[in-house]
Amino acid sequence: MNSATVRNLLVRGMIAGLVAGVLALVVAYLLGEPNVDKAIGFEEAHSHEHEMEVVSRSLQSTAGLATGVLVYGVAFGGIAALAYCFALGRVGRFSPRATALLLSGCALLAVYVVPFLKYPANPPSVGDPDTIGKRTTLYFLMVVLSVLLAVAATLLGKRLAPGLGTWWATVVAVAAFAVVIGLAYAFLPVVNEVPEHFPAALLWRFRLSALAIQAVLWGGFGLLFGELAERQLNPKPAGAASGRAVPAAH
Repeated sequence: MNSATVRNLLVRGMIAGLVAGVLALVVAYLLGEPNVDKAIGFEEAHSHEHEMEVVSRSLQSTAGLATGVLVYGVAFGGIAALAYCFALGRVGRFSPRATALLLSGCALLAVYVVPFLKYPANPPSVGDPDTIGKRTTLYFLMVVLSVLLAVAATLLGKRLAPGLGTWWATVVAVAAFAVVIGLAYAFLPVVNEVPEHFPAALLWRFRLSALAIQAVLWGGFGLLFGELAERQLNPKPAGAASGRAVPAAH
């Protein structure tokens, strides 16, 4: 893959990330923000200290949310496009579109779902401010460990495929990944700082909305970038694209 192709795919990845970010922004605003407001209301009702608002809540839930989600979408779209350039043709005989969907699905699992199951997202008023550094470190440690193990499992599957076949090599690689992740779950510290009277339904809805945002972000990116990559790498002739044969010149 030459540098021009990589550059074109990088641009397409950033565009796909931006569009996916817009979709995720809609989900975040409609599903996530109402739960954040309720969590903030719970915190204010049970706190005896009232801090002055540096940034208004209305600005946080609109312009602040849009800026964060869209910048994140563009950034992760570019990174995912570069990873795609490396993975294409190395993870199996998949089409460019299928490779994009496979990469997005695996990234969603490794980057978000696996760490989420150990250290799920929490709304405001959940968590001790004194332990935020420790909790952040543990979460990012889980992310790095999950990504590295996913890469290792992929390499293991490719190494075993000639002897076991693709199916059983994949089963062994996934099983090995699950076992090591299970050990990480068991040995890494547990974080449970939910206030005693915090509504369980609100916590559940907040975590589901956080998961939905990421699923829409990665799923939307995989579908759109897969289509853009397919058109870039396997362009159709003009006649095929229009569904009619190009008449011969006389």
